[in-house]
Amino acid sequence: MNNSSTSTQDRRDRRRKVAALLAGGLVVGVGTAATLAAWNDSEYAASTFTAGSFNMQGSTDQSSFDEHTTSTGAAGLAFSVPVTNLSPSDVVYAPYALRLDADTTNGADVVVDSVTATGTVTNLSYGVVTTSAAGCNAAAFAGGTSVVADGTALSSIGSPTGFTLAKPVAPADGAPTYLCFKVTAGGGLAQGQSGAATWKFTATSN
Repeated sequence: MNNSSTSTQDRRDRRRKVAALLAGGLVVGVGTAATLAAWNDSEYAASTFTAGSFNMQGSTDQSSFDEHTTSTGAAGLAFSVPVTNLSPSDVVYAPYALRLDADTTNGADVVVDSVTATGTVTNLSYGVVTTSAAGCNAAAFAGGTSVVADGTALSSIGSPTGFTLAKPVAPADGAPTYLCFKVTAGGGLAQGQSGAATWKFTATSN
């Protein structure tokens, strides 16, 4: 065999082996790169949303409170005598109080929302004030803060002024706001006339 041909063939075989090794090395290198992983992490945030409670109560004796949520179940105001035997110029008074119960989670803004009169209420006028303490008479009314202006027709609320109810501090009920009603019989009051009025107080949480 020709030595020159043999040498040439040997060189070709060596180049093929080197090329094969290089190719193998490249394959290994690519495989290694593909196994690298990126770091990752997660974070979550959540909350629960719960509504509060809101409940107003009334009291005609300013000490024992209950709910009166409909006009048919309205609390009966205890007016002073002679509420059932009125004559012209007579004036009668009645106490009332409002508060928020212990489960209520907000304070409240309150307004006299409406009055519904039935029967004959002509020549009768009234006023409502808040007072600093329980009790309702001429002195308490005179020293009170106007809610419905004195002299308003019994079938109207005029332009009422709102007031507030304190937010309760659990486990106690909220502090009451004391009210005093005054009704005055006018000079034109007719003998035997009879009528009634129902007031609606509306509270809005604040």
